[in-house]
Amino acid sequence: MISKRTIFEIYRLDNLGWSDRRIARELRVGRTTVKKYLENPEQGLAKKRPRASKLDPYHDLIDQLLEQDPLAKAPVILQRLQQNGFDGKITILRDYLQKIRGQVKYKQPFIRFESPPGKQMQIDWGHFGSLTYGDTKRKLYALAVIESYSRMIYLEFTHSQKQEALHQSLLNAFHYFGGTPEEILVDNMLTAVTERQGSLIRFNEAFLDFLRVFSMVPVACNVRSPQEKGKIENVIKYARQNFWPLRSFTDLKDVQAQALQWLNTIANVRVHQGTAERPIDRFSQVTLKPLPQLLPDTRETLQLLVHTDFAVRFDGNIYSVPPWCIGKKFILKADHDTVTIYHHQKIIAVHARSFKRKERLEIPSHLEQVKKMKKKLWQDKQIAAFYSLGTEARDYLEALVTIKQPIKKNVSRLLALKDEYGPQSLIYALTKALHHQAYGADYVENILYQEMTPKNHHQPVKLKDQTLNSIRLNEPSLAEYDAYILKNKKEDKDD
Repeated sequence: MISKRTIFEIYRLDNLGWSDRRIARELRVGRTTVKKYLENPEQGLAKKRPRASKLDPYHDLIDQLLEQDPLAKAPVILQRLQQNGFDGKITILRDYLQKIRGQVKYKQPFIRFESPPGKQMQIDWGHFGSLTYGDTKRKLYALAVIESYSRMIYLEFTHSQKQEALHQSLLNAFHYFGGTPEEILVDNMLTAVTERQGSLIRFNEAFLDFLRVFSMVPVACNVRSPQEKGKIENVIKYARQNFWPLRSFTDLKDVQAQALQWLNTIANVRVHQGTAERPIDRFSQVTLKPLPQLLPDTRETLQLLVHTDFAVRFDGNIYSVPPWCIGKKFILKADHDTVTIYHHQKIIAVHARSFKRKERLEIPSHLEQVKKMKKKLWQDKQIAAFYSLGTEARDYLEALVTIKQPIKKNVSRLLALKDEYGPQSLIYALTKALHHQAYGADYVENILYQEMTPKNHHQPVKLKDQTLNSIRLNEPSLAEYDAYILKNKKEDKDD
């Protein structure tokens, strides 16, 4: 037997032109039942014999409990009934509550919303697996954008969903469409909506700042309301089914090139099922606001320190800069293709961006500048004299260069310590300073002061020409004399 409500629904749906099969599927009854009640709605009603239920004596109590709390759940009501002698199961209680509350579940209807031309664009992210660069895998995302009236679509593929990636992708979409709409419908992504409490929405400030340039209003979808952004969700589904299969890609640039080719030759020139027109034809009726002359800089921007290897670290890779930048901070701006480094708004280095990891990208001129600096440094007579003291002096000098200590100042003081304590004592102090990574003439002087005794020596004659007073002679290499003597002995023996 079925209820009068179900019989009413059978007739209502039949009047709408539904087939018996469709009515049966919607109401979850058999097709023969639908046919039988359409022929005679009164049949079977007189034959219905109410069957006694354990719950019958408790109907009044249930009504009282529901008056106190209309939303009380079946387990809670069951506890109260059991306290009054009910020994039945929760199933018949649930059936009864559903019946008296009229809890027949239907799909909630919604009205399809159609935007006028140029009024609205919808956007959303979709995940498309990953791309491989050598040994590195990068996640791949696509920002889908649709002009709501025409169903004209655009896809921008990226390896990130950061704030800058959203802005850069939207700007590219506006260039593709040739303008901007009055409003943009967004999902509750953090790069667009930072907080939401009911109808109160707090938009991301960086996102609002980006939209301000275009005089565009953001609109956020309601939570758990997929029908509000059905157009854009269909775009992502369509791209996964029609664009993505049976394709191979070399890099991000290749993906984007193939996507543009697909948009222009397939997606935007097909007959759309919803409008029965081609998106590109309907788009000719759309008038968008022109792009402003001054467009925002949507590149990812960071302030980075230049390390001693005359390079900055960004996104898992190393990018070189001129060696004079060591120890200073500079601005790096990056998009999908290039990494640009600035000093006071002046470009000092431009690299092709790499999506591999642990790769060093070096401009040859930067390395040449480093070599010239070192060569010029070693040509100084004071430095050459210190360098000739041996391996320890060379290692210590390299360390001073690495940590950006003033070379000439330190070398001058170290040579003065050599005059005061002697070459061997200085070498001992340099060795100990290297072991403790104590770089600077102050550390070496402290070691000598604590452990060594200055040698008695006569001060050199002071000349009027100060350049002559600063002359330093390199320490002779005894190994060269040894090699010369051994060579002569061998020649004598051969004779």
